[in-house]
Amino acid sequence: MTELAASLVELARRHGVAATYHDWTGGHRVVSESTLVAVLAALGVAAATEDDRQAALLTLDRDHWRRTLPHTVVARSGRATPFWVHVTHGQHVGGWIRLEDGTVRTGLRQLENNRPPYELDGRLIGEATFELPADLPVGYHRLHVDAGGVDAAAALIVTPDGIRLPTALGGGRTWGLSTQLYSVRSDKSWGMGDQTDLTDLAVWSSAQHGAGFILVNPLHAAAPAAPMEPSPYLPTSRRFVNPIYLRVEAVPEFAYVADRGELRKARSVAQARAKKSKLIDRDSVWKIKRAALKAVYRVKRSAGRELAYAAYRTREGVSLDHFATWCALAEKYGNDWHQWPEDLRHPASEAVAAFAAKRADAVDFHRWLQWQLDDQLTAAQATAIQSGMALGVMHDLAVGVDPNGADAWALQDVLALGVSAGAPPDEFNQLGQDWSQPPWRPDQLIEQGYEPFRALVNAALRHAGGVRIDHVIGLFRLWWIPNGAAPTEGTYVRYDHEAMIGIVALEAQRAGAVVVGEDLGTVEPWVRDYLRERGVLGTSILWFELDRDAGGGPLPARRWREYCLSSVTTHDLPPTAGYLAGEHVRIRDELGLLTRPASEELAHDRAEQQAWLATLRDAELIGEDPSVEQVVAALYAYLGRTPSRLLALALPDAVGDVRTQNQPGTTDEYPNWRVKLAGPDGREMLVEDVFADPRAAALAEVMRTQVTPAAE
Repeated sequence: MTELAASLVELARRHGVAATYHDWTGGHRVVSESTLVAVLAALGVAAATEDDRQAALLTLDRDHWRRTLPHTVVARSGRATPFWVHVTHGQHVGGWIRLEDGTVRTGLRQLENNRPPYELDGRLIGEATFELPADLPVGYHRLHVDAGGVDAAAALIVTPDGIRLPTALGGGRTWGLSTQLYSVRSDKSWGMGDQTDLTDLAVWSSAQHGAGFILVNPLHAAAPAAPMEPSPYLPTSRRFVNPIYLRVEAVPEFAYVADRGELRKARSVAQARAKKSKLIDRDSVWKIKRAALKAVYRVKRSAGRELAYAAYRTREGVSLDHFATWCALAEKYGNDWHQWPEDLRHPASEAVAAFAAKRADAVDFHRWLQWQLDDQLTAAQATAIQSGMALGVMHDLAVGVDPNGADAWALQDVLALGVSAGAPPDEFNQLGQDWSQPPWRPDQLIEQGYEPFRALVNAALRHAGGVRIDHVIGLFRLWWIPNGAAPTEGTYVRYDHEAMIGIVALEAQRAGAVVVGEDLGTVEPWVRDYLRERGVLGTSILWFELDRDAGGGPLPARRWREYCLSSVTTHDLPPTAGYLAGEHVRIRDELGLLTRPASEELAHDRAEQQAWLATLRDAELIGEDPSVEQVVAALYAYLGRTPSRLLALALPDAVGDVRTQNQPGTTDEYPNWRVKLAGPDGREMLVEDVFADPRAAALAEVMRTQVTPAAE
């Protein structure tokens, strides 16, 4: 490979773009020039020629010295934090802080700074260093300085040193049910799982079996017009919720619909279609449910309900307006805003404002839907806690959003265009992954005081006792892939993890919630230590917990991490019964996703499974010739031998399902995110069936036993 130009390497370094990295095998990789140029272009930096690069480096220097203050200063509570101020050389500098509650702090201490001044446009710019006091309260504040008569301000974010586990856990541990909510409907839902089904699953697992939480797939919003994207990990918005999860009858105004019989008939139609279909048909469900919700929306609200709706709109502000407007636009022009009339492609345009005014009712309907979701999510969490759960609902935060969707439209100025986020090759996904999602621009997050990210995390925790952050490593560095390139042709872009994780900690502390980071895949060794230091729990999946120091056999239970959420499987693998049958190898072989012969892959997998069976026998959890059901129960019992604070039971495992929900690296080649919950015989299981299923009850009791102290 041609050696990279020094100017390109330096420009990439200063923008947090990796010119080299180590792959999952430990090999050293040099990023191609074309990748670096494309990634820098996505950051608004021209780097194709030497002249471009030299000009960009000069611009970086000049822009740095031109600023009086950094855009954002991030500090940790209990630590004195320095920050720089630029001022005409020799002039006086004074500073103060306006705290979140409106009070003012003065008396910032100046530190010694001997950095030489910089010549900018004929004047010398000096740099002074001040120190933030260690006793600042956590929160979102404003830092002000008077530099030579010029007032300047910056966002100041003071984060907690770490997240403490909620007191409701009582210093112990708990287990929870993990479910893909769309896959499990009840005899009262409208063709797929909804908020009432979530609530009922929480109550069953808690009241009957002592569960402390229920982990649910991302409920993020999908586009309102067909075709609706099935993947909960490719939403149109992470800030708002998919109204397909609403239970129509749970909306208070449903009681006052003039002809409720017609709505019940509509529900019967949705149920009949769902029963006939082998896969989940979101478009059919939403078409029927949308019409019913529209009828409820038209009901006159009481004075108190109007006040509540107004308060909700005020709280959500312009973000809600933008989302609702995008939904109304999508219903008229389609789900891809890049294909809309040009004057509608930015939320700040006059044409968008005119459309929103003309279609006010359509826009308000989508605002109203989000209000109903807010109500039903609030009720689900309250009922889960009331039923005895320590944490309640744990929501899942996806990595990113659909590039053609609502967030990409509303936040296009803070997202990187021309690239997509993904993952480099690893042991399980040997061709890498392209998630087709525009990543945050780290420079724009800093310029905006991280406000879009703050709002996202706040929304994720609003109705939760916990949040699982998918691919939490993306808050440190994220794999960017130039459009049109293979996933192998990307590179890492770094983020300010101190700010990103700090904001997560701040929002979690205020919500009294636990944070779980999905830290699987290629992870720098120090990252897990950092997450533990900040109080973010990791994730352990049994099949991936191997002892690398002892030839790759099962990691002894006593050496698993304490501060993590542990489970046997995950949504990117088949349920355990299917995994034991080699489904994950068979599917990848059929779809051409293996990089070695299937026979080798299967032999390797069989060897790993035999090692785990031997471990279970040594632990006296199985006999010599166990059934699949006994092996599954033993694997979950093995979790109890680990020190992990949170344990999760996958609902498909509880009922003996064998089919995977998602096969990474595919879109329509496999029916991802459309598979209904089913028993071992392949027949669909409703929520009511789960409650009556002896297998589910037995596995839930296995989990209760793992977290209940022996003295009890």
